[in-house]
Amino acid sequence: MCLGIPGRIVEITDAARLMAMADVSGVRREVNVACVAGAALDDLVGAWVLIHVGFAMAVIDEDEAAETLEALRGLGEAQEALEQIAEGAKALAEQ
Repeated sequence: MCLGIPGRIVEITDAARLMAMADVSGVRREVNVACVAGAALDDLVGAWVLIHVGFAMAVIDEDEAAETLEALRGLGEAQEALEQIAEGAKALAEQ
C-alpha cells in the first residue's frame, strides 16, 4: 500500500531538476515535482500535494489536505493506544 502525505509547496529550489521545498506539518523537505509540474513551476508555490517517497504525486485542494492530515493524526493516536494495550497485556502476562 502506498501512503501519500499532504504537504504544501513553499518554494522552487531547483527548476532545472524539478525540485521544490515542501512543508509537511512544519517539517520541510525537498521533493521532486516532475509528476505535477505544469508549464510554470512557480504556479506550484502554495499548492498542496500528496508526497510519496520524495515525489509530489498529485495536487490536492486544501480541504482534502486537512482531512488527510486529520486522518493520519487519528491513525497515530490509534497506533499509540494499541501499543499501550500491548504493553499492558505483556505486563499482565509476565506477572
